[in-house]
Amino acid sequence: MLSRVRVPIHHRRAGVLVARRGFQSRTRFFKPPTAAALAHEEGENVVLGALGKTTSGKRLKIRTYPTFERLEDERLYRKQHLAAAFRIFAERGFDEGVAGHISVRDPILTDHFWLNPLSMHFSQICVSDLILADENGNIVEGNQPINAAAFAIHSEVHKARPDTNAACHAHSVAGKAFSAFGRHLDMITQDSLRFYKSHGVYDQFGGAVLDREEGKRIATALGDGKAVILQNHGLLTVGQSLDEAAFWFMSLDRTCQAQLLVDAAAAGSGNKPKIIQDEEAAFTYQQVGTPAKGWLAFQSYYDEILAKTGGDFLR
Repeated sequence: MLSRVRVPIHHRRAGVLVARRGFQSRTRFFKPPTAAALAHEEGENVVLGALGKTTSGKRLKIRTYPTFERLEDERLYRKQHLAAAFRIFAERGFDEGVAGHISVRDPILTDHFWLNPLSMHFSQICVSDLILADENGNIVEGNQPINAAAFAIHSEVHKARPDTNAACHAHSVAGKAFSAFGRHLDMITQDSLRFYKSHGVYDQFGGAVLDREEGKRIATALGDGKAVILQNHGLLTVGQSLDEAAFWFMSLDRTCQAQLLVDAAAAGSGNKPKIIQDEEAAFTYQQVGTPAKGWLAFQSYYDEILAKTGGDFLR
């Protein structure tokens, strides 16, 4: 009969071999350099986990959030990526009637945000359809009404989190199924670690959110994290960029789906999932859960929808 033997597992952290907790090691542990320090020494490639040195010694740079000479150019960029996000969400079935909304802060009028018109399907939204609303819910640009719930939630989130520029909310199937439990995710997969100590739970449900006071309570539940699970409702994510917030939503939905599958398997088999320990979770979060990683992860989806639609959403 085979017996299970525990073998020390080691992680290479910034060139230093560190033994896992519970095993002897002659290597003295020290705190890994910060992302900022690594970026200074090796550039964004190191921070983003990219290898980009050619045999001739040339360094290939990973793409990052662009810089803009004019704020008008950044406004257009944000609107284009917002329109793309709606198309991507539609392809993944995140739409349901008039529920769901994504917003991005205007870079010029920073207390205003762009979002979708109330009655248009995600799959049809173009740049020219987007609505600009001020912090009081007045339509500044556009000729269609917006979702009252969208304004109640997004206005308060944008106000409470000036460090973020985008928010995504939808009633995805896995998201609303997991939300029924009103609990946090377990840290059981590498992907779930994107939300390690970075997601909250809003454990109240009072119907459609039409009251800005409830929007404030949702913002409080979000705290300084990137996501909040709205009990009996759905999911909400935020980001420094639209791209980041959209990718966090996509990842959060799939993480909820994985959690539901694991919970079902555990209930049926009696086996318990292995929870990732805090030390490993905190370290991995810096690899997979940063704003730059979220922005980068969205780019392949943007490229895909651009190719599929021929850029139709850019109109």
